Amino acid sequence: MIRQLRLGAMLLRLGIELLRGSWRMRGFDRLSPARRQAAIRAWSRRVLRACRCSLQVVGQPYPQACLVAANHVSWLDIVALNASRPTRFVSKADVHRWPLLGWLAAGAGTLFIERERPRDALRVVHDMAACLRDGHQITVFPEGTTSDGSRILPLHANLFQAAASSGTPVQPVLLRYVDAGGAPSRAAAYIDDDSLLDTLRRIAAARPARVIVHYLPVLHGDDRRQLAQAVQDALHAALHTGGGGH
Repeated sequence: MIRQLRLGAMLLRLGIELLRGSWRMRGFDRLSPARRQAAIRAWSRRVLRACRCSLQVVGQPYPQACLVAANHVSWLDIVALNASRPTRFVSKADVHRWPLLGWLAAGAGTLFIERERPRDALRVVHDMAACLRDGHQITVFPEGTTSDGSRILPLHANLFQAAASSGTPVQPVLLRYVDAGGAPSRAAAYIDDDSLLDTLRRIAAARPARVIVHYLPVLHGDDRRQLAQAVQDALHAALHTGGGGH
């Protein structure tokens, strides 16, 4: 009964935040970049709290244009990263078709990719490179899918071409979800046949979690495969030394 009440309260708070976000988005293009970032950060932190999740930031986000490459555990990853330092994201095109959420993602500058169409990846890489040259930060999840957070999956090198061709550094970011005692939490994981509601049910049933966003030192290179391997090694090392969390 308590879990059901907790889930109901979460769904109510998330619904309120989605409506608040959609209302705020109506005048989003009139805001300065700084105020836009502040609004995204504040909204994302409220969504995290609605999902019984606190935020811990380790390390420093790179202050200039860069490609952010993060491991992928949950749909909450984007919220956590935006709660720390908002960036543009590359996301699968299916997200664009989600009711309300897709509209919010598009309004925040997300670049959408049709993964089933190989040529679309080339278009997105060109768009990414142009954005990086214009001084933007773009976040990708180069594993291409989610895991339970216990390991780093092999990274796809294609998206790193945008950084290689634009001469932009890459900043690896390790995402970890832990409980109050610091033990790994799998509640937020969004893998296999999980639905959004499945994840929310687990979050409601589990102890409150903490998401650790660990910014690692930037990497430079002009070869996409070497960049992908360097990011893989950095994420793997950070994961197996505790990912900066306590």
